[in-house]
Amino acid sequence: EVQLVESGGGLVQAGGSLRLSCVASGFTFDDYTINWFRQAPGKEREGVSCISSCDGSTYYANSIKGRFTISSDNAKNTVYLEMNSLKPEDTAVYYCAAMPVLCGRMNEPPHCTIVAGRPAYEYDYWGQGTLVTVSS
Repeated sequence: EVQLVESGGGLVQAGGSLRLSCVASGFTFDDYTINWFRQAPGKEREGVSCISSCDGSTYYANSIKGRFTISSDNAKNTVYLEMNSLKPEDTAVYYCAAMPVLCGRMNEPPHCTIVAGRPAYEYDYWGQGTLVTVSS
């Protein structure tokens, strides 16, 4: 079965940093994008970032561009989200989610361009979430 497990959340002061991890199992890494979402109280679940091990493409939401960096360690089936210059408005539960893609086809847009903007309900595979709290 497909399984995603997040870790790394916690309490940090504004301006600080955290690194989140998402460990995936039960599928071939190249066949999925791994995506980070976040949901603050009273707000919609927001797509934050994406990475495709197949084509190397990435995506960042405008709200976090220049502050967060997504990366992967394919040998460990793990995706990381390095969060720097954290702001109180970054406070949310952060989730990782997997979206199937076709690896090896030519003349396709970048995978993370394809999946960017797809709503949360279209994702079938989710982790349990990890809480990030940024204090003023």
